[in-house]
Amino acid sequence: MHFANTRGAYSFEVNKKANKVQIKNAVEKIYSVKVRKVKTANRKGKVRRRGRTVGSTPSWKKAVVFLKPDFHIDLF
Repeated sequence: MHFANTRGAYSFEVNKKANKVQIKNAVEKIYSVKVRKVKTANRKGKVRRRGRTVGSTPSWKKAVVFLKPDFHIDLF
């Protein structure tokens, strides 16, 4: 969330199958704001070991949502 103070941007973990339009519509509906743009990134899971067994944490999708200047989301 380090973008929030400077650019009006908020990051979310979203469904891996969601596209930018779906993310934009969901954020606008849930938080009653207007979205300027959405950036997405697919994050690969990290490799973890437990003794001899090697596994990995799940992969996930990150969305950074930039709001129009007059809007903000109250998180706390």
